Amino acid sequence: MDITPHTGISFSASDASAINFSLTTHKVHFDSTLVGDYKLLNFTWFEPPAPSQAPLASSPPMKAPTHRASPSLPSSTSNKGKHSNLILIFGIDTGLLITAIISVLIFCSCAFRGRKSKASPKETAKPRLLLLLFVLSTVSIGWVNSHEESGKWSCESDSEIRVLAEFKPGLITLDGHADDWEDIDGSEFSLLPALDPHAEHEYKGGKMNVKALHDGHDVYFLLQVDGEYVYSKGENTRCPSIALMFQIGEDATYHNMGGCKEGTGSCTSKTCKGHEVDIMHFSIGSAIPGRLYGGNPVDNSEGNGGDRFGHLVDVYAWTPHCRYLDGMGPSGNDSSAQNDWKGAWWHSSFSVHSGFVEEDSPYASGGQKGTYYFEFSRPLRTMDHIQQDVQFKIGESSKLSVAFWYPVDRNPWHGSGHYTINCDWVPLDISSGSALLTKSAPGSSGGSTASVFALLLSVVSLCVSVFVGYRVIKPNSVPFTPMENL
Repeated sequence: MDITPHTGISFSASDASAINFSLTTHKVHFDSTLVGDYKLLNFTWFEPPAPSQAPLASSPPMKAPTHRASPSLPSSTSNKGKHSNLILIFGIDTGLLITAIISVLIFCSCAFRGRKSKASPKETAKPRLLLLLFVLSTVSIGWVNSHEESGKWSCESDSEIRVLAEFKPGLITLDGHADDWEDIDGSEFSLLPALDPHAEHEYKGGKMNVKALHDGHDVYFLLQVDGEYVYSKGENTRCPSIALMFQIGEDATYHNMGGCKEGTGSCTSKTCKGHEVDIMHFSIGSAIPGRLYGGNPVDNSEGNGGDRFGHLVDVYAWTPHCRYLDGMGPSGNDSSAQNDWKGAWWHSSFSVHSGFVEEDSPYASGGQKGTYYFEFSRPLRTMDHIQQDVQFKIGESSKLSVAFWYPVDRNPWHGSGHYTINCDWVPLDISSGSALLTKSAPGSSGGSTASVFALLLSVVSLCVSVFVGYRVIKPNSVPFTPMENL
């Protein structure tokens, strides 16, 4: 018997070949006593009907189907196939993930047992936890953008607080020590987070005292704040850090470091004109206590505000994301810029006052309570020609802010995690010597009158004394009378 495929409803060539092979193994036997001579006229192959939900009743014999086009599979059948494939894939992935987790746990357990005598449980648990988290992680976590507030910005600034820079020439030696500042009055500030200036998040170490004065040529600053001594050589974010910020442009705001609305790719000296701020930033991780840092011939010869020795840098900005060393910028570099700042730092726990060198690091035992001192100076006016330095003028006010970074609980700080003295600009008054004399004149008018009277009395007394003395020492000679005249 041979099955020959036809067009339309029939078997494919491969199915027909399989049926032919199956039929060669089967034989049909007819009993000759019951059936005489026969001849096979037709052979019909029926596909079994699909089972129904209810029991089938007896039905008359089915008529052989005629050849017709095979209908396509319903969509439900296709969807079932797809669902089954997804379930299969999900099952395989789940199995692989479980296998990986078990393997990691076995590996970590073996490593833990092997190093149990050499490492503490806390130290071995850390890499095991990190590895487990690596296996289980399926989503990436993005870093929070720096200088981005968590909510709406709000500020309750003390509008009456000010910093006074008096005229005190020949008083300050720039060395980080505070001894020569004892007779200078300062302004005390609470340190609040810059992005969330609320009292409940205040710096726990204490308040910051800001002092300033000038000698007619340079302006000096002393910033002192209490804090346990922490220092990690070469790691700026594990050491305290300080910054001063001043308004340059008339439209420069304290909030958003200038407040220019342009993005990182479009902020330039033209698009952000009027939003310039001047910044001095000192990170002490590479700075020896008591030594001067800041402007130096090497970096200034390259025409920028950098400091490769101690990271006391001179910076300008329009926004937190558009800040550059003086002399550098998106439009190119200007070789006329330089770092005009100089500064030093100290901590009250230091027992050596003759001077440190780099080999003495970390200079004191960590965790000692005490006070940090940061001392800076800069000329009142600089050679800046490109609107990157604030210019101080005697008898006028500038706008100031101070930022402080501290590794709380020995955790490294990040750029936007700093404290500030106020949530807005603080006026800095550069007083003049004549203003101080004028201010003291009303209170000393009585003393001036008494001084004039005393001077006059002294002159009169001197004259009387000279006259009396002359009369005393003048000889009383008797005129000579000749005898013949008697």
